[in-house]
Amino acid sequence: MKTSDFDYELPEELIAQDPLEKRDSSRLMVLDKKSGGVTHRHFYDVTEYLKPGDCLILNNTRVIPARLIGHRDPTGGAAELLLLKRLGENRWECLARPGKRLKEGATISFGDGLLKAVVKEVLEDGNRIVEFSYEGIFEEVLDALGEMPLPPYITHKLKDKNRYQTVYAKYDGSAAAPTAGLHFTPELLQKVRDMGVNIAEVTLHVGLGTFRPVSAEDISDHHMHSEYYEIKAEAADLINETKRRGGRIISVGTTSTRTVEACANKFLRQKNQSSKGGSDKIWVCPDSDNTDIFIYPGYEFKVVDGLITNFHLPQSTLLMLVSALSKREYILAAYEEAVRERYRFFSFGDAMLII
Repeated sequence: MKTSDFDYELPEELIAQDPLEKRDSSRLMVLDKKSGGVTHRHFYDVTEYLKPGDCLILNNTRVIPARLIGHRDPTGGAAELLLLKRLGENRWECLARPGKRLKEGATISFGDGLLKAVVKEVLEDGNRIVEFSYEGIFEEVLDALGEMPLPPYITHKLKDKNRYQTVYAKYDGSAAAPTAGLHFTPELLQKVRDMGVNIAEVTLHVGLGTFRPVSAEDISDHHMHSEYYEIKAEAADLINETKRRGGRIISVGTTSTRTVEACANKFLRQKNQSSKGGSDKIWVCPDSDNTDIFIYPGYEFKVVDGLITNFHLPQSTLLMLVSALSKREYILAAYEEAVRERYRFFSFGDAMLII
């Protein structure tokens, strides 16, 4: 399939610049993945499409204030880092600007020297590995000096940085929010639990590689950047028990989807390689690893039955993933209807339930 097969026209004014006052008041397009039929609701209606015995998968990663703006020592020239992945206690892989100036050995100062970074290595893709020095606790220094790394299509300044976090965010590590989860409130999640729907939390620290444009003409030539994930025993047990009882696994967001599918694929490989085989009643196991899984049409889902997601950029890997769960033609037709109906798009926009 070609990258151009996942294109659509989006008026710029439909790109949501600010979150709604109430998280769950966004609109919800419900797509029947088998027929392509759509229904227009609001997000607080999502419980009408869930059943007792289903299981929601939430990504409990927390966005860190990963954008650091400082200056180069000793020249004073402007410099910026975007933290992507922690490699050690004080070492991070980063995007850096201006790239040509930040060569190996360059020093960058933030907050009048409260935090300093030395470029240790320039990677092939242009990213930098830097080592930080500071006094105190790194997370507290970062919280004081860093900014939320909003996507470039959001030009408004975020008034409340907690609105770029899910209400269930726990573990620091993401450079971008798992935005499908931004629609949930504590009250709505409690309503979901009260109706007998299980909630399993997984972790995938979202890197910007997920959002990088696909430059390859043939999508199978595109390579995803690796991201760290973790599934704990409690979540694995809930997922497996749900599948055994015939319940549906509904992932909240593409990152939750990639996490459980990556784990399931890894388990299947290990099972097939083992002379002892394994239980047919297990889909995922407790695991922590890095994944570069790329899901696009033709992929056979091992775990996920339904998906809550936002509306994604044209020609993006995220649009390709949602097209794999239904049909590309159904997804693109739904997007065209969303444009006609003036839905709000991208991170702070409206939601879609594919089920």
